[in-house]
Amino acid sequence: MATVNLTEDTFEPTIQGDGIVLVDYWAAWCGPCRRFGPVFEAASEAHPDVTFAKVDTEAEQGIAGSLGITSIPTLMIFRDGILLYAEPGALPASALEELIGKAEALDMDEVRRAVAARESENAGS
Repeated sequence: MATVNLTEDTFEPTIQGDGIVLVDYWAAWCGPCRRFGPVFEAASEAHPDVTFAKVDTEAEQGIAGSLGITSIPTLMIFRDGILLYAEPGALPASALEELIGKAEALDMDEVRRAVAARESENAGS
């Protein structure tokens, strides 16, 4: 599956969907972004069951701003609408593959319980 470009209209429905969604925040002027782009694209071809999306931070400044993206490239991984990973920096292919494997291996019932527990703790404070 090739990558999809996200906009203000498509961002939320995409990350809130079922399954794994990787989002690459990038800009055309960014050298590390240009180096990471082919790695991200190759991973998208190797994992057709995963959604690979890109946000052009120049064109979609509202998305980048609302998420506090201050360094690019930044990679975020969502699964079933839950943010699992958010880190800046271009990754080598092996590290990206490792992250995808970890996201696939997670017990999402356990993750949802942990999120609910953290939310109830925060509501009590």
